Amino acid sequence: MNPIKSLIEQGEGISLDFKQVINDARKIAKSMVSFANTKGGILLIGVRDNGSIAGVKSEDEVHMLDLASGFHCKPEVKFTVEEYLVEGKLVLKVHVPEGREKPYYAQGEDDKWWVYLRVNDHCILASKTTVDFMKTLDKPVKLSIGNQEREILKFIAQSEKPTLKDICAKFNLGKRRAGRIIVDLMRAQAIQSHTTEKTEFFSTVY
Repeated sequence: MNPIKSLIEQGEGISLDFKQVINDARKIAKSMVSFANTKGGILLIGVRDNGSIAGVKSEDEVHMLDLASGFHCKPEVKFTVEEYLVEGKLVLKVHVPEGREKPYYAQGEDDKWWVYLRVNDHCILASKTTVDFMKTLDKPVKLSIGNQEREILKFIAQSEKPTLKDICAKFNLGKRRAGRIIVDLMRAQAIQSHTTEKTEFFSTVY
């Protein structure tokens, strides 16, 4: 079977996105950033949401990808492009690897820079906690977990989908202080973050 057809049969998900056409460099930058910030993925350009083949003009689409990557992503998001003929039409397979310089930002229509994650088949805005955690990924881990951290860890373990707001209320903490503790616990691999379309919650790692 044609490799593109095989991918289409898998359907859109955390590592696969269909795009009929690229007509907005900022919107495609958002998709590219979400893959780079998560586990990487593939964009199929020239494929409709229902999986049917629309086809594209290679030069136009690659130009838009270059524009998105170089001007609307920060740092620049690397990608590779392969061309396939499917049903007599050109489809581009764009591979965006997981990035090594997280967090990656995409420039929005408001000219502000935002961090996105790939969650299921959607690009979701990352929380400040997740962005702060990403900024520590290349730094050595030197943490000491005290009584307050242990109590928060216990609360997360015993709660159902606790949010930062829940933790602030339970322990009478400001968002900034609670956020720093959460980042420390994430760096210690004691808890993990779960981002959804509506909110972010935490769970213990064991």
